[in-house]
Amino acid sequence: MGPNNKIEVFGETNTGVKRSHNEDCIGTEARLGLAVVADGMGGYKGGEVASALAINTILTDLESTISSRKQQDAGTDEASGYSLESLAVRDTLKKCNQVIYNAAQSQPQYRGMGTTIVLALFYDNRLTIAHVGDSRLYRLRNDELELITVDHTLLQELIAKGFYTSEEAKESQNKNLVTRALGIDPDIEVDLQEDIALPGDTYLLCSDGLNDMVDDRDIYLTLNKYNDNLESAVTELVKLANENGGKDNISVILARPNQEAFTQKSWVDKVVDWFF
Repeated sequence: MGPNNKIEVFGETNTGVKRSHNEDCIGTEARLGLAVVADGMGGYKGGEVASALAINTILTDLESTISSRKQQDAGTDEASGYSLESLAVRDTLKKCNQVIYNAAQSQPQYRGMGTTIVLALFYDNRLTIAHVGDSRLYRLRNDELELITVDHTLLQELIAKGFYTSEEAKESQNKNLVTRALGIDPDIEVDLQEDIALPGDTYLLCSDGLNDMVDDRDIYLTLNKYNDNLESAVTELVKLANENGGKDNISVILARPNQEAFTQKSWVDKVVDWFF
């Protein structure tokens, strides 16, 4: 891990066993502290186009959008309570949505294409998580694996309303019906979360091709087994998904914050900054 990199990060995207082409796309930028997974859908190669448009837009525009926000102001936005980095992420994903939507409207073969997105941005011992759709972010902290994002799916809405239990939902045939995706409508609601990134945290971003094929317990065991080698952990998770059927494209990114690259404040100061 280079001293100027905000994160140690490794990622892999794989076609899987059943699909003929890969509609997933991933992007990482260790210097910026960025990891992002997109799972495309729709049209003749439309999924590939949508996910690639999203990742390329983020990698091209996010850093300049952050700089632009910081030039306008500093610290936290009083109206929303979000950091300027979070607002820059939201702005960039809304631009992704417009880029994909415009491309779909102007080219009939791509009509209806879209993509899910899950993004993590690390900065100043903090973390912004943004997602649209059912691509996920998990966090391994203090030997506990926790799903941080909530899927934007019909099934998740039914769980929330009490029609399914979490266990019953695992057997449902409707688990992949997303209710929100980039590029489908002219505007999009982006879910944002902020947290403190602690030493030793490991963050997993993935498309549903992983979590549909590998249960959370096996994900946890794999991350523990390869805790000292994120690259091997990524390879093993993709391998497990394919061995369990590989019914969809599989994308996995593992990221770990580089504390040396963050601001050198005491943990007390960082917590005070976060809450006050």
